[in-house]
Amino acid sequence: MLKKFSLKTNQRDQMIEVTQQVQDLIKEMNIQEGAVVVYCPHTTAGITINENADPDVKSDMIRRFDEVYPWNHKLDCHMEGNTAAHMKASTVGSSQHVIVTDGRLLLGTWQGIYFCEFDGPRNRTFYVKVH
Repeated sequence: MLKKFSLKTNQRDQMIEVTQQVQDLIKEMNIQEGAVVVYCPHTTAGITINENADPDVKSDMIRRFDEVYPWNHKLDCHMEGNTAAHMKASTVGSSQHVIVTDGRLLLGTWQGIYFCEFDGPRNRTFYVKVH
């Protein structure tokens, strides 16, 4: 089963937790054991798993990404001017694979699944494949 999700981002850099949407799909499909792949089909966005308890983690990550990949760099040649977004997306990656057991995502106590926007605001999609 493959399901497409849509979301709207409202900032250039943003981490949006999508854990509940993925968990709801697992429940809807009555999946007890298996795995899911959460995939982002965009070159300037990605999917990661990270802490979901302290909101400062998201802002710290975005700030540190900006330090490593500044938005304006005099040597960047990409005509759209969003090389930093491509670098961030490549660093985060386009997908995450999560085990499902007893009908639940097997995540750590403080873990959540995040859609990471690096070139917003935009209308975006991500996919969840259950197997």
